[in-house]
Amino acid sequence: MTHTAPSLTRRRFLGTTLGGLVLADVINLNAAPAIVGQTEHFFYRLAPEGPYIDSQRGNKAFGFGRGKIFLSEDNAKSWKRSAEFPDADKITWSVIMKNGNILFATSVQLFLSTDNLKTHRAITVKRANGSDYTPHTPVNPELPGWYFHTLDGEHCFEVDGKEMLVWGNYCNVIGGEVPVNIYYSTDSGRTVKLAYSFGQNPHFQQKGAAPGAPLLGDATNKIIARHVHNVTFNPTEKAFYACTGDLDRGNGNECHWLRGTYNAKMDAWSWNVIVSVNSDSRFKCGGINFVDERLYWISDANGPMVGPKHDRGIFSCAPADIANTKKHTLLFNPEFESAAMLIQDGVMIATHCAPASTYACGIIYSPDLGKTWAQYDLKEFGPRSGCRIHKKNSDGWFRLDLRKGWIDRAEVIFIKPKAP
Repeated sequence: MTHTAPSLTRRRFLGTTLGGLVLADVINLNAAPAIVGQTEHFFYRLAPEGPYIDSQRGNKAFGFGRGKIFLSEDNAKSWKRSAEFPDADKITWSVIMKNGNILFATSVQLFLSTDNLKTHRAITVKRANGSDYTPHTPVNPELPGWYFHTLDGEHCFEVDGKEMLVWGNYCNVIGGEVPVNIYYSTDSGRTVKLAYSFGQNPHFQQKGAAPGAPLLGDATNKIIARHVHNVTFNPTEKAFYACTGDLDRGNGNECHWLRGTYNAKMDAWSWNVIVSVNSDSRFKCGGINFVDERLYWISDANGPMVGPKHDRGIFSCAPADIANTKKHTLLFNPEFESAAMLIQDGVMIATHCAPASTYACGIIYSPDLGKTWAQYDLKEFGPRSGCRIHKKNSDGWFRLDLRKGWIDRAEVIFIKPKAP
């Protein structure tokens, strides 16, 4: 394996000033990063210092930093489109849709641009009855919570010839307590609605709230969760699947698999819980993918062991057999916690949770849909957990976040599979 020590300087772009230096010049200087290294199976490189490349699709990339948002149309080689956005450093999530619309979010507010960032406007989430769903008023204004941040990277799905945007928030880790929800849009982000709201988890309520203050979450739903790990779509069934974390804190399991179907004519959802378990289970997981009528996922099992070893690994089964562990095929066991995996063109990429792994920056890789496997430690990046894996851009590079610990934003890297 060939390694070249990278310069991990992204945080300077996001958090410091440059005196009289023009921002565009900084972006230009860092526009074409060299390949950092390679393994037997892929090339990898660190993203340029700025802007922070938050999402990609085709030849487009969305970035942010220093009070601006940016759009590239050449895979982040240059950033010809930009706009002022004072809360740029508070952006937690973004998506580029098929028609070019860009939906992005700070901790508590969604924004939509339909004209390549010439303009953008705030979007208010709607409830099923059409009323506004607005964020709670935080006890601590510095901790409003993460309403829209995700652990997975792909949220757009073709359903009956139309694109649907569906995602769930990975929250209640840092940033403050928030309700746990699944959101959706059928009109390219112009309207965003609640697809599902989890119940009121007593362990994730605001500290210091006044007696009698409204609890966070849906009071009518007994199903609670800490956060959503993954939401994806099975085109064969025309059904959405979601998995959540985390464990049982004495008020019921927080780890569930849900199956949801959407009725376009009625603009209505129907959800049911398939599995509800504690934390040492293969069902505490992420990275759900459907390929050729098979289901694939990777386990995040932790907590007190139920058996002699944690119930971890990368599994596959027919969708109808999700709840039947005897029908599951263990494809590979990395031995470490992981909740992020993406499959595209037969390539499977997953990542280690750094605090739970002996690897500094662990990448799990299969070039042939699980027939063969390799694990690589990209040590030059330091202790990092990969998440929010995006499909390959038009140059063939996957994009993924590197996080300090498990969730604090650090850097972005790109991975390009080698030709078989």
